[in-house]
Amino acid sequence: MKSLFIKYKSVIKFILTFLFVYILCSVLYKFYLQFSDGSKFYPDYMTNLVSKQSEALLNTFGYETRVTPHPNEPSMKLIVNETYLARIIEGCNSISVIILFFSFIIAFSGKLKTTLFYILSGSVLIYAVNLLRIVFLSLGLYHYPEKSEVLHNVIFPAIIYGMVFLLWVFWVNRFSKWNKKDA
Repeated sequence: MKSLFIKYKSVIKFILTFLFVYILCSVLYKFYLQFSDGSKFYPDYMTNLVSKQSEALLNTFGYETRVTPHPNEPSMKLIVNETYLARIIEGCNSISVIILFFSFIIAFSGKLKTTLFYILSGSVLIYAVNLLRIVFLSLGLYHYPEKSEVLHNVIFPAIIYGMVFLLWVFWVNRFSKWNKKDA
C-alpha cells in the first residue's frame, strides 16, 4: 500500500489539493449567497450584475430588454420585446464554473505570478463568455423557442464547459510545473 502512495504521490496530491480548494471555495461561496443582502442587489450581487449586463448587451443588439426581480423565487426575469424568455438564477452567474476552473489551476499550479495571471485572465474570459452565452441563449430562445431544451441543456453548457476544458489543457501543456516534471 505504501508503495502505491509513493508511486502515485503526485496524483494523490493533485486530487487532494483540487478537492480542498474546490470545497473551501464552494463553502465560502455558499456563505456569500446565504448572507448576501438581497434588498440592494436581488437575488445576490453577482447574479444581479450578470442580469443587468445581459440586459445591456441585448439592448445594444437592438432588442428591447429588461430584467426584473422574480416575485416567487430568487432570480431575475429576462424579458425581451415584452416576451418573458427566461429567468437568470444564481447558477447563471458563472461563479461556480470559475471556482471549478480556479481549483484545477491551483491543483496544477505553476510559477506564482503565472498562476495568478492565468487565474485572473481565465476567470475574466469565463465571465465574458458566460455573458455572451446568456445573450445568445436568450436570442435563441426568442427566435427558436421550440429548441429551448437543446439550447439550454446541451449547446450552451457545452460551450462554457468546453472552453474551461480547453483552458485547463492549455494550462497543463504550457505553464504547469507538472508538465515540466514529466518531460
